[in-house]
Amino acid sequence: MIHSFAALLLAHMLADFVLQTRWMVQHKRHPGVMALHGVLVFALSFGALGGGWQVALFVTVAHLVIDALKTWALPDRLRTSLATFLADQAAHLTTLAAAALLWPGAAAAGIWAPWLAMLTAPAIGVAGTIATVLAGGHAVGLLMSRYSAEEVPQGLPDAGRLIGQLERAMILLLVMIGEPAGIGFLIAAKSVLRFDTATKEQKAGEYVIIGTLASFAWALAAAHATMALLAAIP
Repeated sequence: MIHSFAALLLAHMLADFVLQTRWMVQHKRHPGVMALHGVLVFALSFGALGGGWQVALFVTVAHLVIDALKTWALPDRLRTSLATFLADQAAHLTTLAAAALLWPGAAAAGIWAPWLAMLTAPAIGVAGTIATVLAGGHAVGLLMSRYSAEEVPQGLPDAGRLIGQLERAMILLLVMIGEPAGIGFLIAAKSVLRFDTATKEQKAGEYVIIGTLASFAWALAAAHATMALLAAIP
């Protein structure tokens, strides 16, 4: 079952956070864009499993139902909230788990069957990296959007996003190599580098602290979830 879930999880992460462009997200209310997203989900799920169109179709239909409810049934203020994003992803992961329970041998029956023992761990690792780095950035961005009207010091374009991605990637790496104590040094280093910004103005300091803690918390949760999945491989 873990092999099928790992394949579907990788497909989901690629479909939602790598191949789904910002333009697609902004225009998802258009039926054609929603259908295009569904095609991506089906193709990636089918490819990751190495076959099993029934499983890919089940996952795709469930994915589109969840996305349709979020896109057309919720008002704008709820659709773009962190709580909705977390509920949306939880629903997607539940459907992936259900598919793996209903078709536990889907991956073993696909074309990747002879190499499943070698491919499952990398699939989980890549999916975990996407969840930590890219999905984490989206989640932190939604959390911080409530402060978008506040004036905070502006740095290089997209520098904050890149810094967040790098710090979450480093946390994932430290957890995976069994050196979580290194995260303390990462926090200390960022505190020193951000000290000047944080001491100039209270709003800026609080903004940095909230964003940093949220980013670190997401990275730790995602990293340990990744490790738990890796430990479940037979």
